[in-house]
Amino acid sequence: MASPLRQLSAHARRLSQWSLHELCSSYPGLQEAFTHLDFKFRERVFSPVVTFCLFLSQVLSDGASCQEVVANALAALWLTESKQASPENSAYCQARKRLPEAFLQQLAEKTAGQLESQVSSERLWMGRRVKIVDGSSLSMPDTPANQKLYPQPTGQKPGCGFPVMRLVVVFSLATGTILRIARGTLWQSERVLFRSLQGILQAGEVLLADRGFCGYADIYVLIAAGVDAVVRLHRNRSAGARCKKRLGPGDRLVEWRQSSKKRPAWIELNVWMEMPKSLTLREITYTVSVKGFRSESVTLVTTLTDPKLFPKNALADLYFRRWNAELYLRDIKISLHMDVLRCKTPEMIHKELWMHIIAYNLIRTLMWQAAQRHQVCAMSLSFKGCLASIRQWAPWMATLDPSSRRFLMTQELLLKYLAQQILPHRPNRLEPRARKRRPKNYPLLTKPRKTFKDIPHRNRYHA
Repeated sequence: MASPLRQLSAHARRLSQWSLHELCSSYPGLQEAFTHLDFKFRERVFSPVVTFCLFLSQVLSDGASCQEVVANALAALWLTESKQASPENSAYCQARKRLPEAFLQQLAEKTAGQLESQVSSERLWMGRRVKIVDGSSLSMPDTPANQKLYPQPTGQKPGCGFPVMRLVVVFSLATGTILRIARGTLWQSERVLFRSLQGILQAGEVLLADRGFCGYADIYVLIAAGVDAVVRLHRNRSAGARCKKRLGPGDRLVEWRQSSKKRPAWIELNVWMEMPKSLTLREITYTVSVKGFRSESVTLVTTLTDPKLFPKNALADLYFRRWNAELYLRDIKISLHMDVLRCKTPEMIHKELWMHIIAYNLIRTLMWQAAQRHQVCAMSLSFKGCLASIRQWAPWMATLDPSSRRFLMTQELLLKYLAQQILPHRPNRLEPRARKRRPKNYPLLTKPRKTFKDIPHRNRYHA
């Protein structure tokens, strides 16, 4: 008779196949992909395939710990086969550590690339593929290793803050998937980090960005690569600009002059020497009016200078869709709990980050497949609603036999229910970021926990 460990290993394989089958179907050959890993491993309970699937299910869950992942596997093993195994999570944590980060990165990029290849030209903006770049930050546990690589903000006292990672993300406007990321410390500029991602931009594509990426050198590098840009004008860029031709109301061609004489650190010397002294760009100014709020004037800068091919209203509508990047970041940081990573070392922090991106891209793939199958707009589907449906379908599929599971896959019932998670149409909806329920009235940690002295009278605490 097989040992309990082998029984657990076999069950974990079955568990990984059913619980993530629909998700992993967006990347065919997931099982075969692990056979090409360039590292050797012994036959273990937590093999690379089993570990990856359990790690992915942990990321998709609503905050499950390593102990909970192992406990779920042991509970399923006992209920189905009356077998027992050790409840310690050490083996699972060590197995996660053995997963190579380079492979996780490659898998994350392939999940996005495969979906991008399915987008037809009708789904593109004026036949052009648009990519959005935006920046954000992530928090992580306060450990010496994390603090060394990602120091906390200087305004926080030692022992009272948390390490912070700066993140620059490139999204696909058509599908919402994460195409590439760049990470760095809080002291590294988003423009510097984005420089390492510009290789993902292909000639003929359009980059959509906010005013943080509106610089003379930034736009020239994009022009040199054959990439067009639509960015919001930075308030300091009015100096050195001269109107060359008016194309219509709030629409003109301007000449930007190179204002900086010092080479930025992120630009190579040969690129700096080839940079012209002036650029001819197009500036568009329009007014955004929302009922109940003060009107705001927005000025865009773009390399799309032909007003007939690219009308002013089309560019204004395109920049309005840049807000999708903020929504995508909210989905992965809040719905998937990536805003606070939980691993103790930078090595595992990076792997946890890639696993969140893989999970996010797989969910976006399912949403896209559901939208295509049932003729709805993929961007109108609720990410959180789809995530909740996937979480609830997984345990029920565990109880089905293989034939019933194949029947559900053939009927595509999961895609049908995902296509029904449509957000209501709420134009110009604004809600304040405020909490109605008050948190517990605990004191703020103003000193390291070892030296902090608690006040015995909690009713005297003040927020």
